[in-house]
Amino acid sequence: MAPRSPLPHLPARALAALFAAWSGAAPGAQEPALPPPGPGHGAAQEPVHRLASATSPYLRQHAADLVDWYPWGEEALARSRAEQKPIFLSIGYSACHWCHVMARESFRDPGTARSLNADFVCILVDREERPDLDEIYLAALAAPGQQGGWPMSLFLTPEQQPIFGGTYFPPADAHGRPGFRRVVERVAAAWREDRQQVQRGAGELAAHLRQALAPELPPGEVTPALLDGLLAAARAGFDREHGGFGEAPHWAPKFPQPGLLRALLRLPDAEAAGMARTTPQHLAAGGICDQLGGGFHRYSTDRAWRVPHFEKMLGDNAQLATCYLEAYARTGEAGFAAVARATLDWLLRELRDPGGGFRSSLDAVAGGAEGQFFVWRLAEFTAAAGADAAVAARHFGVTAAGNWQGANVLAQAASAAAIARELDRPAAEVAAAIVRARAALLAARERRARPAVDDKVLCAWNGLAIEALATGYAVLGEVRYREAAAGAADFVLRELVREGRCLRSWHAGQARHRGVLEDHALLADGLVALFEVDPDPRWLHAARDLLRQIAARFSAGAGGLHATADDHEPLLARTRNAAETAQPSGMAAAARAALRAGLLLGDERLYELGAGVLRANRALLERAPVAAPSLFVALQFHLADPREVVVAGEPDDPRTQALLRAARGAFPGARVVANVHAGNRAALA
Repeated sequence: MAPRSPLPHLPARALAALFAAWSGAAPGAQEPALPPPGPGHGAAQEPVHRLASATSPYLRQHAADLVDWYPWGEEALARSRAEQKPIFLSIGYSACHWCHVMARESFRDPGTARSLNADFVCILVDREERPDLDEIYLAALAAPGQQGGWPMSLFLTPEQQPIFGGTYFPPADAHGRPGFRRVVERVAAAWREDRQQVQRGAGELAAHLRQALAPELPPGEVTPALLDGLLAAARAGFDREHGGFGEAPHWAPKFPQPGLLRALLRLPDAEAAGMARTTPQHLAAGGICDQLGGGFHRYSTDRAWRVPHFEKMLGDNAQLATCYLEAYARTGEAGFAAVARATLDWLLRELRDPGGGFRSSLDAVAGGAEGQFFVWRLAEFTAAAGADAAVAARHFGVTAAGNWQGANVLAQAASAAAIARELDRPAAEVAAAIVRARAALLAARERRARPAVDDKVLCAWNGLAIEALATGYAVLGEVRYREAAAGAADFVLRELVREGRCLRSWHAGQARHRGVLEDHALLADGLVALFEVDPDPRWLHAARDLLRQIAARFSAGAGGLHATADDHEPLLARTRNAAETAQPSGMAAAARAALRAGLLLGDERLYELGAGVLRANRALLERAPVAAPSLFVALQFHLADPREVVVAGEPDDPRTQALLRAARGAFPGARVVANVHAGNRAALA
């Protein structure tokens, strides 16, 4: 966080100084304490009906703001062009704590809203519904060296070119950040007084973004020598004390990075196996893991995984469940299976829509305060745990002082065996007390005000959930996971796929927004995983159709793929980037799905689609393998000379089941598995 300094004077030649003066860094490990709402904050008005019917709960939550919001679309863009007003673009998501803080402080403040409405066309975007826009404007913040994050606050020309931006702005100068109302006034003045130079600078940044977001990488053949680079790159960022990856000396904020862990699990090297084994152990023991209800929070604000950002996301948890299942298959350690089961059960219990799909996230805020659903003060912990409170407090690390704002984020501070030695009690007795206390604490927590659920269903994230649940059945053998995967696949194919093409988001019977590459690719990858455990031909046929659409609509030539289709609405840039952030890139998912589906279908063109993506990104795989670990997983599959394993026999025959268990349980999985039987033979042929 940069030191506070006065807002540079604008005309526009000083706009660059704004970027330099304030990083606009996303709140994370060093979040400022929030002031109470001042006069006028929280003021309401009649709902803005443009947002009231949105499929995004995030947009609907802003329908009563005083800002005259538009959703992204031609109506808003045309007004900006016609009136030659710049655009104020705010990008966030429902579970984002600081998005709601900025709404309370600024978007419901009459004076700030009046300035925005007078001088700008204001557009609100849910980043989860529009990853295409989010990627472009995150890159706009990164170009002058700012750290991206949400809420993302940008000022654009009517041609969508970025003028100035940041993340969270306080209402008045504070915490080294300029006050938002003053930023609004200065940008508006620059547009009035020095528009030509503002437009020139914005045009130069836009040209840079077009090049940066669609890099020209020289294609090349992929060879086993590429595999050597991943271990060295991972070693350089590995935290040997607490597991995970980051930058010394502070390390935080710290993300789990399941894609990198999955790639390391597939390396034969003992050092790679150690990183991929110890990191999940630390994660499972920390406060980032919900010790009572299962599942994981989004990331840790500290190096030791103690205090998380409390939102819980479908995409994160689906990937982590798959990672823990693969760690169990690789090591045989029962603890990994237990964490995977608890995570999948949390998905089923708290995010499954009645129709079978999976909702997006749980909010960080409950009862009006961040984290309050999950944390415990000593007195309430003792009352809930009852007779087992002393043992449970040692196990979960609960103290009177707490470890976060006077309360306790639960973690595994001491094992049952260690507590038994300390108290000179039988270990089995201590373990039973911890089990009883956990159940009692969970029951007490369920009586609290619950976090809000973002109940939109996202196509891409459901693809991740389908893969996780299918893998859960393959590794653990629990039929309920296969059934849940099939239910989600049926829902998504029925509600979010039209003529082989995906829509992005569904809510309350409405599906909206053209799907991007990651929607088609992650759904196809999930369907291939489902077919391997549920040999219904429609899963494989649907995956094939999606991959054919990718080849026809998303091709960038020479094996590369665009993030948007050839008939997508024109945006500032058409991106082509295999580097990933919180989830696999669309290119990585397309490569893996095409390689696996091509084997299962005996379709050389599909297999070549996947191999072509790898060749197109050879330079990235060589130069920065940890930037694209999910692409690296596809590379590992391809270079392992994978095989199709066909088990011919009726699914309920014990001999068939035994063969399928053996085939599915092999790790690493350089193979695909098909069960051919009388009921599906004709359709598969």
